[in-house]
Amino acid sequence: MATVELRFSALPEHVRTARLVAAAVARRAGVDEAVLDEVRLAVGEACSRAVGLHQSAGITSPVQVKLVEEEKQFSIEVGDEAPRAAPGDRAAGAGDDVETEEDEMGLAVISGLVDDVEVSAGKHGGSIRMTWPTTPPVAVLP
Repeated sequence: MATVELRFSALPEHVRTARLVAAAVARRAGVDEAVLDEVRLAVGEACSRAVGLHQSAGITSPVQVKLVEEEKQFSIEVGDEAPRAAPGDRAAGAGDDVETEEDEMGLAVISGLVDDVEVSAGKHGGSIRMTWPTTPPVAVLP
């Protein structure tokens, strides 16, 4: 099992780098070429979401991206440290509705791009884990 970990400052200009790294590692892991654009878009959306959460909460710690190559699958986990309360725990302000709507739209885009998505969130942050199948490399005979 090969793992690549990437940490970057929560700035929008670093999202492109995360997308490029994710596509390169996915290609090397054996993700089908036809799916690489979806990988790039999904990682870009997840990283943009994490950057936005960090910026809106004033969190200075980096966004974390973990790329894991396993035997028959490749997964990417994008983690943030933005605390989220359970629904109903606090009164919603006027800006909260807009942020919630943007967050839900981002998650809908990711869900439309990736078949296997797990989203978790809590008081210590959250993560989006996306998984794609891989094809084993074809052996070339001399």
